[in-house]
Amino acid sequence: MNTITNFTIAFAAVALFAACGNTQKPTEANEHAGHNHAEGEGHGAPVAQTAVGVSLKDDQLNAVYPHYTHLTTALVNGDLAEAKVAANAIELGAKALANGSALASLAAKIGAGTDIEVQRALYADLSTDFIARVKSSGLKSGEIYVEYCPMALNDKGASWLSNQKDIKNPYYGESMLTCGEVKETLK
Repeated sequence: MNTITNFTIAFAAVALFAACGNTQKPTEANEHAGHNHAEGEGHGAPVAQTAVGVSLKDDQLNAVYPHYTHLTTALVNGDLAEAKVAANAIELGAKALANGSALASLAAKIGAGTDIEVQRALYADLSTDFIARVKSSGLKSGEIYVEYCPMALNDKGASWLSNQKDIKNPYYGESMLTCGEVKETLK
């Protein structure tokens, strides 16, 4: 009986990594596309995003964007306290943005969160708002990547912005750090 249990666990682990490690393009729709992380990835030093060379045309949004990358990094690292700090800064900055009240409200909810998974779920809506704003603003310099994880939010999928082409997944953190794909490059 012990052998069957061990075999089942081993099979499940292999199946998970095989599904997420496939780098070939699917020929038909694959709900788990973009899961290109390898076994053992994501267990190391905290990840940080830098906004080197990235500048948005909208000056007010440009002032808030570094706090968004701070929040993303905090969620990647599973750091509840830093996520609160970043979300509170977004809330303050969002109040100065045109039609920023919904963004400020989402940031306030993340800032008040006591559960990293709740923060991550709210982050999906916040990211949707940020992506639309950054696309509308345009960039003065640099590149921002729209990245996507099809497994986020119970397989509904969710996107986020990143200054790095390399995937660092804020929805799963180190458990599936590089799970996802670049959907669009904003220039």
